[in-house]
Amino acid sequence: MCLDIAYYSALELIDGHFPDLLNDRRILFDPEQYIQVMAMAHLPYPVILFEDGKYRCRYFEWGIIAEYMDTPEKVRTLRKNMVNARSEKVLDDRQSFWYRIRHKRCLIPVTGIYEHREVKGWKQKVPYHIRIKDRPFFCLPGLYHYNEKFPSDPETGEVRGMFTLLTRNANSLMKQIHNSGTNAFRMPVFLPPALELKWLQPDLTDEDIRSLFAYEMPSDRLAYWPVFSIRGKTIRPDGKLKNEPYAFENLPPLRNNEGGTHKQTALF
Repeated sequence: MCLDIAYYSALELIDGHFPDLLNDRRILFDPEQYIQVMAMAHLPYPVILFEDGKYRCRYFEWGIIAEYMDTPEKVRTLRKNMVNARSEKVLDDRQSFWYRIRHKRCLIPVTGIYEHREVKGWKQKVPYHIRIKDRPFFCLPGLYHYNEKFPSDPETGEVRGMFTLLTRNANSLMKQIHNSGTNAFRMPVFLPPALELKWLQPDLTDEDIRSLFAYEMPSDRLAYWPVFSIRGKTIRPDGKLKNEPYAFENLPPLRNNEGGTHKQTALF
């Protein structure tokens, strides 16, 4: 699963990427607070939709509450499984919730994601920050849902918008980073810019969707580096930001397809 993302930049970058973008900015967006966003916090996050012939930026909660979660207990228990959706289920499992909402497509703007790597002989997993090279921000495809049974504001009855992030089988690099746990060897559906925009086209067919899911971002298009901590409260000893590189002593390098080592990319 991908449970941590980042958007550490100006929102104006998003404005320039989508023609005539309409913004719904009802919350104060502070990039320093969004340097690490955890899925299980279910906080409002900017997502891009294509509605009524226009690109719109709305603030939705990460993690969908489906209608069958009809008690607070079910929401607490089941929502954690709705922050990510396996792309394979969107088309191939017609009984799944994801198949039913496959036409409700959105893009999730990020400057990067975080994942943990298990290293043999180490007690703690090593967190990594990963992004697409040469892009100040990029967008991850997702699905969204409105649930009238759980309004975001009970007094006004405002319908709560929620989203999930789509994942696929990992490439050779991400297999080495996201290498343990029940959802090991997965990564978000990384796409080049043209395919990101295609994801929002309203006339997308199931075969079009399948072709997008078949795209595998090459490992050499991803920049990555270890960071000190993602969710821990321990203050970094070097005083740097959460998404900046951290040098772990004796950390084994990652291997490329030719048996050599991947060249780690520095943040600055």
